[in-house]
Amino acid sequence: MAASNRMMLGPLVGSIDQGTSSTRFLVFNAKTSELLSHHQVEIAQKFPKEGWVEQDPKEILSSVHECVEKTCEKLQQLNIDITNIKAIGVSNQRETTVVWDKTTGEPLYNAIVWLDLRTQATVDRLLKKIPGKNKSFFKFRTGLPISTYFSAVKLRWLLDNVEEIKQAVDDGRAMFGTIDSWLIWSLTGGKNGGVHCTDVTNASRTMLFNIHSLEWDPELCQFFDIPMEILPKVRSSSEIYGLMKSGALTGVPISGCLGDQSAALVGQMCFQDGQAKNTYGTGCFLLCNTGQKSVFSEHGLLTTIAYKLGRDKPVCYALEGSVAIAGAVVRWLRDNLGILKTSQEVEKLAAEVGTSYGCYFVPAFSGLYAPYWEPSARGIICGLTQFTNKNHIAFAALEAVCFQTRELLDAINKDCGVPLNQLQVDGGMTNNKVLMQLQSDILCIPVVKPSMPETTALGAAMAAGAAEGVGIWSLNPGDLTAVTCERFEPQINPEESEIRFARWKKAVMKSMDWATSDVSSNANFELGHKVPSVL
Repeated sequence: MAASNRMMLGPLVGSIDQGTSSTRFLVFNAKTSELLSHHQVEIAQKFPKEGWVEQDPKEILSSVHECVEKTCEKLQQLNIDITNIKAIGVSNQRETTVVWDKTTGEPLYNAIVWLDLRTQATVDRLLKKIPGKNKSFFKFRTGLPISTYFSAVKLRWLLDNVEEIKQAVDDGRAMFGTIDSWLIWSLTGGKNGGVHCTDVTNASRTMLFNIHSLEWDPELCQFFDIPMEILPKVRSSSEIYGLMKSGALTGVPISGCLGDQSAALVGQMCFQDGQAKNTYGTGCFLLCNTGQKSVFSEHGLLTTIAYKLGRDKPVCYALEGSVAIAGAVVRWLRDNLGILKTSQEVEKLAAEVGTSYGCYFVPAFSGLYAPYWEPSARGIICGLTQFTNKNHIAFAALEAVCFQTRELLDAINKDCGVPLNQLQVDGGMTNNKVLMQLQSDILCIPVVKPSMPETTALGAAMAAGAAEGVGIWSLNPGDLTAVTCERFEPQINPEESEIRFARWKKAVMKSMDWATSDVSSNANFELGHKVPSVL
């Protein structure tokens, strides 16, 4: 019986989902999209100085190995034959920057995480080289403003400040990559022939990539003074990059690669122009598919590559609204303030009061991203009275995630001209029903959550399974499995929603201009200038 069960399952696809807070390995049935098993490991974040956020690349890699092995053990306990796993996809936290030594396979410094703010002085210095200090000078080439967020400025900081990296570049030993590149190189052999590549979605977040020619841009590399020989080869999001060289899945091809937000767009089946999804992870990311046309925002959004699902397939673009702090605010309440024992507790605390009682929380811990691009902002909690307690602050934290999403949605509606009539959502925070209802109330439109919220991992699995040479996952619309969803409908009147949103905007204004441009003696970096929103 067990043998026939194994045969009935058909081909399976594994998915490495390497996020900012955790790593997971998940296995899906290629015919039904059903999630069969998974394993998750939390990743440590290091904060060595004010505004700095780092992770250990070796810890990230070992967490991937652990998740793969543990998931394979779970599958075997379920009597599922792991030799049915025919391909592996990778989705990853984007912009996080790693430089390693190709002769030893060792990282030359911790990974600088996308949230990190140490590069503000680097950004200021680079802006002085641009006419009128225009942050959007490269927007039509890269889709991005010059900001601490993107990989090029993190790499520039490493080249300026880490002697081992300068030496490794001079010796021809250095390799640069985002997390996907570090993982694929390591998993396909590392120093013994590992494949040094990235995909178009991750490349489009570096500020070194021309999103029209789909190549590293020599002029951008010259501007940032980055040697092109350390960059990975850019490939499509769906093709065989190399084979796993160790562990339970040795010999299985790695054949899908998408930055986590693009992976979620694919996993939510947003293949039509105008379809959008919002992912609630460490940050919050709203992507709207604009098809084969790159749309440039007038309202603070980024233009990014959505996916390129095969070497000979067209590239598709998206407008993206990026919020730095979403789930991270819950982790902060737990780890820094200690008002939660577990992240799940925030829902219970918020539900007990059902209101913030006039308290507003702007979690601008890393400045404000879209639509403001304001590095001088810092987090504030305002509207406090003697009546305010930890429940109200928990509610205000959830409300902050919803207000930030509302700002992104307003910007996308203005840029696209066709308002979204519902929002598709995914990510770990969508398990919080209070948050989802709040989101619908604040947007005044339905919020639609798939019953299987692991859409980021699913998107990477779809890209891997559909790759040429694998061909076990059809991406034809008629073949895609219909997803069962949970809907949250607005339950408050629009006027109340508008009043609360207006108060939130007032709080956002108070969070700005907080950090000064004075050099902090203990931090060795500038906290940031007031810069106008020019996107």
